[in-house]
Amino acid sequence: MIGKFFRKPEPSEGDSRVPPGQFLAKGFPVLTYGQTPQITTDDWNFRVWGLVKEKTFSWSDFVALPQQSFTKDFHCVTRWSKLDVHWTGIKVTDFMNQIEVDPNATHVMEHCYGGYTTNVTIDDLVRDENFFAYTLFGEPLPPEHGGPLRLVIPHLYAWKSAKWINGLEFLSHEELGFWERNGYHRRGEPWAEERYSS
Repeated sequence: MIGKFFRKPEPSEGDSRVPPGQFLAKGFPVLTYGQTPQITTDDWNFRVWGLVKEKTFSWSDFVALPQQSFTKDFHCVTRWSKLDVHWTGIKVTDFMNQIEVDPNATHVMEHCYGGYTTNVTIDDLVRDENFFAYTLFGEPLPPEHGGPLRLVIPHLYAWKSAKWINGLEFLSHEELGFWERNGYHRRGEPWAEERYSS
């Protein structure tokens, strides 16, 4: 299995780019719990609510925001990593400039088509390297990888980079999302191997 689909990191890739316990994927694996939602950009929308001035964005609203290209490494809790993944999208910090968040908000619940949720702190969300992605390697983001839009938070395990995202709920306290309620770590930092709750 390792030779066919995964490989050990080379010394030049190892300590600085590949977290402990990870193997490098030769392709880009797809791991999904449940059915893959099929959402057209005509039907898609994105809502913010909770400790924020409530607002809903259409697809055209969202992609009118400043667009950038990103090349980031991607680390899955199931012990595979993929280096140099090429995306196009919108920086989280640029999106945050479009909304009015209550200063009492400390946490965010990511909500997705299909009912998936995952939680992050505001500090983990609003980092300069985080973005909403709608292309992957120059092509529209396919549904199996979270299209039409997913959040990408490169410094955390990939389950925090929610597929099919359609909303952010701003909270004054931590609430746990789907995998966090089912045994995964609350934060999921790959370099600390925060895989599962203790």
